[in-house]
Amino acid sequence: MKTLALSLTLASSLVLVACGTTTGSRTGSGAAVGAATGAAIGSLSGNAGKGALIGAGAGALGGYVYDKNKKQEEYDREYRNRDYDNRYPRY
Repeated sequence: MKTLALSLTLASSLVLVACGTTTGSRTGSGAAVGAATGAAIGSLSGNAGKGALIGAGAGALGGYVYDKNKKQEEYDREYRNRDYDNRYPRY
């Protein structure tokens, strides 16, 4: 039963990690999902509080890195699509 609960918690955390469009919302959602996942894993070893703290930190860091990566991708995409006064034709 513990294995099933842990598997469902991990699967749901992967779906919900870093939801949002701003840095704060992605970092916050990463921290929340990380805390829930960490608490679930920590409860298996008898220390849910420590697991939640570690999970929240890891989730927040993951959400922040994910946000920065997405914003860099958006910047790169827009930079590649610029047409500098038709000086350089795009084929």
